[in-house]
Amino acid sequence: MSGPVRQPRLGFLGVGWIGRNRMEAMLATGAVAAAAICEPSDEMAAEALALAPGAERVDSFDEMLALGLDGVVIATPSALHAAQSIAALESGAAVFCQKPLGRDAGEAAAVVSAARAADRLLGVDFSYRHTAGMAAIAPLVQAGSLGRLQAIDLVFHNAYGPDKPWFYDRAQSGGGCVMDLGVHLVDLALWATGFPALQGEVQASLFAGGAPIPRDAQAVEDLALASFTLDGGIAVRLACSWRLHAGRPAEISAAFYGTEGGAALRNVDGSFYDFTAERFRGTEREVLASPPDTWGGRAGADWALRLAADSRFDSAAERLVDVAAVLDRIYGR
Repeated sequence: MSGPVRQPRLGFLGVGWIGRNRMEAMLATGAVAAAAICEPSDEMAAEALALAPGAERVDSFDEMLALGLDGVVIATPSALHAAQSIAALESGAAVFCQKPLGRDAGEAAAVVSAARAADRLLGVDFSYRHTAGMAAIAPLVQAGSLGRLQAIDLVFHNAYGPDKPWFYDRAQSGGGCVMDLGVHLVDLALWATGFPALQGEVQASLFAGGAPIPRDAQAVEDLALASFTLDGGIAVRLACSWRLHAGRPAEISAAFYGTEGGAALRNVDGSFYDFTAERFRGTEREVLASPPDTWGGRAGADWALRLAADSRFDSAAERLVDVAAVLDRIYGR
């Protein structure tokens, strides 16, 4: 008679608000256990340990890796993501990382290569894929229910800006609002359409403090407008910003238009959390999903369940480089 299945032991590197939220969602699955926490803030570490009283607080990432963990969850500044992910993978741990996986496609590719070599599961917190709205829209796009897809409109305007200084240092962040917000939208467009290749040039206009800046500037952009075309002639338009005078906290949408209909995910009344999804036929619309929907931690929970079932490398991780490559093209890299 077999005994109980051992839960994968996880280390949580960074347990600020997002890291702690993802930790809570993962532990709620019952599929994994928290073994270690590494966090410089005593207050944040205490809140995380309240969720997982059996976890050990360690002083360094190296000390965490020395525990021989099954997985590491990374929620640290962007400049650290690639190196920390690679170190965790080379130690034999699976990785779930906050976006972006790397500051450019080269860093992202190095992480994916390390995951492949270690044969360990790699996930990135592209949380908007897991909204009920996108869960309803993506199958329509992929099944051809909207006809031949013609256009995708992507918008993420945030009336606030990040409150941590490293976001405004390109060497640490890799970019501004495109890297912070636009990455989610680019991922949605590619993921929903099966990751078609780029066609031709990427057009982009970047601004900082109201003035245009070169695409390869060391300054980080707070407003970006970009357009590109995907295989099949799908025209994509992207607009994102920090501190835009939008009249509400946020404007977030991903709209897909085909020859036989359309569908759109849109936030409700400026909310960062509440979304509706609708399908369009001419002047008619059908609601596909509406609030409430507690989607924030679903990407992490999904990774935890997959890790418990099979910790080996999943080739879907290869597509993470495709997302980073589009951002590189927007930045003229």
